Amino acid sequence: MPNERFQFLGSDGFKLAAALDLPDGEPVAYALFAHCFTCGKDVLAARRIAAGLTARGMAVLRFDFTGLGASEGEFANSTFSSNVADIVLAADHLRDTRKAPAILIGHSLGGAAILAAAARIPEAKAVATIAAPSDPAHVTHLFADRVADIRAQGTVEVSLAGRPFHIKREFLDDIAEHNLMGQVAELRKALLILHSPTDDTVGIDNATRIFVAAKHPKSFISLSGADHLLNRKSDADYVADVIAAWAQRYLETAPSNQTEDSDSRRVVVRETRRGKFQQTVTVGPHRLIADEPSTAGGDDTGPGPYDYLLAALGACTSMTLRLYADRKALPLDRVAVTLRHNRIHAEDCAECETKTGMVDQIEREIAMEGALDPEQRGRLMDIADKCPVHRTLTSEIRIVTRASEADGR
Repeated sequence: MPNERFQFLGSDGFKLAAALDLPDGEPVAYALFAHCFTCGKDVLAARRIAAGLTARGMAVLRFDFTGLGASEGEFANSTFSSNVADIVLAADHLRDTRKAPAILIGHSLGGAAILAAAARIPEAKAVATIAAPSDPAHVTHLFADRVADIRAQGTVEVSLAGRPFHIKREFLDDIAEHNLMGQVAELRKALLILHSPTDDTVGIDNATRIFVAAKHPKSFISLSGADHLLNRKSDADYVADVIAAWAQRYLETAPSNQTEDSDSRRVVVRETRRGKFQQTVTVGPHRLIADEPSTAGGDDTGPGPYDYLLAALGACTSMTLRLYADRKALPLDRVAVTLRHNRIHAEDCAECETKTGMVDQIEREIAMEGALDPEQRGRLMDIADKCPVHRTLTSEIRIVTRASEADGR
């Protein structure tokens, strides 16, 4: 997927590093992602969730908070309040350069920060939290044995996830001042809470408190078996799938008034790099997923190439029968087409020109509901062979292949 890297000014005047993941074609919506405490925009969970959302047509902005990743400044000088302010500034940047985010997503402490920032991003319609604490002060358990030292000395170096970080007294004072549950109660946006019942960093009771405090519409999804950082790829992919499906209900998707030409309906297939074979299939405003079944080495996240081939023939067959029946005023109530593809020995096919080796065979079964007499049914069966896709598949086909000018050479 296309990825734009840039910087914008944070609340403390430092340049913050950002990445905007874009889908093929015009995004159906923009999302803003806030990463976990001391993580970064390129942490595995953030990258995988962003990839999953862009595969479904959404653009995702993720950025490094002050002093983390490629952002300027000192982490020790950041606070929960400055993180919240930076989220708002990230949304402002999207608004000024692209479009304001309609979806806000936060992981761990980033989820708490997203909840606190949501009221200051009016265009946001949907908020999703992943393993978020119900109180920002929850993060102090990560360095509980040093809190007294921080209070006494002002600044102390602590070890978090095996890395050294300086924590200041101002950070402790700041997180103690936030009434996050009060902000959740006044959220006035759709809320999705995703949390693992076995999260040993931020307990599931935090999700309960957020859910109880929030007003409807609100939803909860249990991430059974997932760890706090979503280190398992399948967990991050699942989170992306759930958020994408859930958010659709709250997005404003205005129909386009533009007349589409043949080029705007072109089919673009691109690797997602999620799994061995997964692809995005973009057809004008429509976005699909293609994959191979697990028996062929894929993850079975979508139909396979031959599945789409059969679907094209089946849809064309049904549409052709409908057009003909309506034109002739035939009592055809409904059509259902069932298709199968396999390879057979040429010697077993009396009608085939090829007499050796294997040939492809598509079996098509057509069910027609309605008070049709035998003659009408027979005529419709004849018409089925006249559908454009059927004609394409049974006629001479010329496929012209060339290298793209943007092939990276």
